[in-house]
Amino acid sequence: MKKEVKILGLSYSQSQSGSYVVVLSEKKGKRKLPVVIKPSDAQQIALKIEGVKSARPLTHDLFKTITDCYGIDVQEVYIHTVLEGIFYTKLVTHNGIEDMEIECTAGDGIALAMVYQCPIFADKEVLDSSGIFVNDDGSQMSQDEIDTEDVEEEVVSTKKAKRVVSVEDLEHMMNDAIANEEYEIAAEIRDRINKLKEEK
Repeated sequence: MKKEVKILGLSYSQSQSGSYVVVLSEKKGKRKLPVVIKPSDAQQIALKIEGVKSARPLTHDLFKTITDCYGIDVQEVYIHTVLEGIFYTKLVTHNGIEDMEIECTAGDGIALAMVYQCPIFADKEVLDSSGIFVNDDGSQMSQDEIDTEDVEEEVVSTKKAKRVVSVEDLEHMMNDAIANEEYEIAAEIRDRINKLKEEK
């Protein structure tokens, strides 16, 4: 059995230097699933979240162009297994005749879900073994909150929504891009940071 999840947050990992953590949240449930991903995947996901369009196609955009040319559609991303902290993920694709499953890293899968605008699912066993009960702000959820029935529809808060990617985390990504000599990506992130600072 699988459950649909959404991206709740993306941040620099303080415990695993050089990595990032994307937090997935059940759409109809209360568990959060923290997944460690590579800086390059974090950059791609952050650019999509921030709506930044690159002057040249990035790797995941190139993948979509190729699959579009061959009539292959990515229909969903499925995190099906977790072993020793590694999340095993597959792309569920369709070529007009049959469904095909392609194994990938969790970071690539999540980034491609952003490119294809397709749903992300996590197996119930993955959520049972690796999911945690915390509020959206990161505070520990009380037993009463855990025990209440799951809300079937998402409630839109009247408060200003918390940013999925903070300016500080974007700055980490920009520095990573510079260190890897990915100057175009660094410039795009820098421009987005400057725009966010102007909006404050």
